[in-house]
Amino acid sequence: MQKQLKNELRDIISGKSKVSFGATIQTIAGYLDHGSEPSDKSESSKQIREQETKRLEQFVTEGNLWIDDIDFSQYVSEGAEQRVYLKDSDHVLKLNDAIYYSCWTDYFHNLLIHNFFFPDTAYELIGFTKESGTVYAVVKQSFVTITQETDLNKVKSFLEANGFLNNRNNDYINPSLGIILEDLHDENVLTKNEILYFIDTVFYTTKAFWSDK
Repeated sequence: MQKQLKNELRDIISGKSKVSFGATIQTIAGYLDHGSEPSDKSESSKQIREQETKRLEQFVTEGNLWIDDIDFSQYVSEGAEQRVYLKDSDHVLKLNDAIYYSCWTDYFHNLLIHNFFFPDTAYELIGFTKESGTVYAVVKQSFVTITQETDLNKVKSFLEANGFLNNRNNDYINPSLGIILEDLHDENVLTKNEILYFIDTVFYTTKAFWSDK
C-alpha cells in the first residue's frame, strides 16, 4: 500500500499523473529539473540557488507569468516564508520566496505533495512577482473560516493514522514514504466545524522517497 502510494506521488512530481492545480507547477518543476547542469563542487548552495532563480525568471518571462496587480492593501498576515493577502471572500493569495527550501524545485514538489494529500486547500500557482530583487511565487488558496481553536492532539492523531509519526515538536515523518512534514502548529492547521484544514505545509522528500526499496 505504502509502495503504491509512493509511486503515485513520484508520478505526480514527475508530471506523469495529475493532481489538483498541478499542471503549471509540474511544468515549471520539470523545466528547472531537466535543464539544470550538474553543480560544480566548488559552487556554494547560494550560487546554485541564484542560477536556478535566473532560469526560473527566464521561464516566467517567456511564459508571461509575472503578476503586477496584487492588491497589497488586503494584507492579512505573514510568517518567515510568506505573506498572505485577501483575494476575495473565498480565497487568499500567498507570496512565498521558497526560503524554507534549498532550491525552487523542492518548493514546487512541496506544492504538489500538499495538493495530493489536502485537495480541499490545494495551492493554485497563478504566477510570480518580484520585490526588492526577490522572486516570489504567488499561489491562490481557499479561505478557511475558523470556528474553533485547533487541538494539536487531534492533528497528531490524524497524521499518525496516516503513517506520519511525530518526531519533534510539530514536525512529522513518514518513514515508509520517505516524506517529512514540518511546522504544523495551530496557525498552519485550522479547524472549521470539527474538521482539520491544513493550510500551510512544509513537505520535504528524503532519499528514501526516491528509493525503490
